[in-house]
Amino acid sequence: MAPDPHDQHDSQDPHRQENQPDGPAGQVSPAGSTVLGRASYPEVLRIGEILRKETVGGILLLIATVAALIWANSPASGSYFAIRDFEFGYEPWHLELSVGEWAADGLLAVFFFLVGLELKREFVAGDLRDLSKAIVPVAAAAGGVVVPALIYVAVNLVSGSDGVRGWAIPTATDIAFALAVLAVISSHLPSALRIFLLTLAVVDDLLAITIIAFFYTEDLHLLYLGIMLLPLGLFLYLAQSGRRIFATHPAAAGLILLPVGMVVWALMHASGVHATVAGVLLGFCIPVLRRGPDGRPVQPEPGKPGLAEIFEHRLRPLSAGFAVPVFAFFSAGVAIGGISGLGSALSDPVAIGILAGLVAGKPLGILATTWALTTATRARLDASVKWIDLLGIGVLSGIGFTVSLLVNDLSFDPGTEHNDHAKVAILAASVTAALLASILLRIRNRFYRLVEEQESRDADADGIPDVYDDDGGR
Repeated sequence: MAPDPHDQHDSQDPHRQENQPDGPAGQVSPAGSTVLGRASYPEVLRIGEILRKETVGGILLLIATVAALIWANSPASGSYFAIRDFEFGYEPWHLELSVGEWAADGLLAVFFFLVGLELKREFVAGDLRDLSKAIVPVAAAAGGVVVPALIYVAVNLVSGSDGVRGWAIPTATDIAFALAVLAVISSHLPSALRIFLLTLAVVDDLLAITIIAFFYTEDLHLLYLGIMLLPLGLFLYLAQSGRRIFATHPAAAGLILLPVGMVVWALMHASGVHATVAGVLLGFCIPVLRRGPDGRPVQPEPGKPGLAEIFEHRLRPLSAGFAVPVFAFFSAGVAIGGISGLGSALSDPVAIGILAGLVAGKPLGILATTWALTTATRARLDASVKWIDLLGIGVLSGIGFTVSLLVNDLSFDPGTEHNDHAKVAILAASVTAALLASILLRIRNRFYRLVEEQESRDADADGIPDVYDDDGGR
């Protein structure tokens, strides 16, 4: 394939227009500034570690999904559904749940706890504490939630379908699945685009859990919700007051905070609000900054992480390697019914809305919002980023799997026609988005290699790539 003419033009210095300040922290990018440029070196290292773990988790997620689909469509399918629907637990505490519900309500709480940690970490100690750097990915994530939802609603209203309740299904991005795709196609995506993708996924996960809390809560019990605030306040107090002790003795943090967190989760579940919301709230309670020698909060440093970073390091393998794949295994299994069943499923307005929302709505929302914001502020994309790159990331964001499956089960009762058709559409849309994104990103892979080489070159052998030497590796 002939190289992109932009690649040749930019090959000598992919960042040649980049090293201009975006303005003081907390201010929107001024006219003529650049956005989506290279992040600080510590941020690149941290995000790189997160993405490596999520890539492994994405591969396990794919394996679990394929296994569920094979089992659910095999002669032994009855045993799969029998295991998924088997109930156990303590009914007086409203905790007699099926295996599938335990996976959705319990295991995904770990996933959303990490979402809360990551989001707080980004806005307190990460590059996104600078509004000029945060505004574009956050706004793009919001656009990537709103537009797919509008497309879904339009499709179902025009067709007269009764499936409008599923409007939030095509709103979230599955970062693990997306990274698994990048690993398969051997993409050398630059750090700026990887961070942009991760920020999109984390922010729209937060928006999705907010939607779940406000729009998918039935039979709200205010008494349980009010009581829940007591252990939540205790969790916050213990986490903040014990940050120094917990940072040096993480096992103590687990022994003290875990039981309180489980009480918060149980009361949230009993209140009628989806229990995974508790995971995000608990994540927000964990301090990001650490205590300095004078007792004042200071930024985490290499070798001296804050409590949030310690929790993230310990829990991400559990989330990516176990919690999310197990949830996918019990949620993705659907009896397709052969070619005729597939055709019937994909002709349902619910399925059409999901396909259109994820495959077309996601990139449209992300690109339109980014274009509108950069035009309004007269900012420009960093020289290392082209609109085709954002299109590729936008299409890749259409891989909405884990949270989409969760919202589907909240929208339509498991086993119903709409629920099964939505699962087929989520799978079909995720595969379609993965294939289209692979084509778009492979077109630019030669240029991505040049950026990667520049970002990793360390001619002075000081342990910090040369492109970061100007800012001291910050």
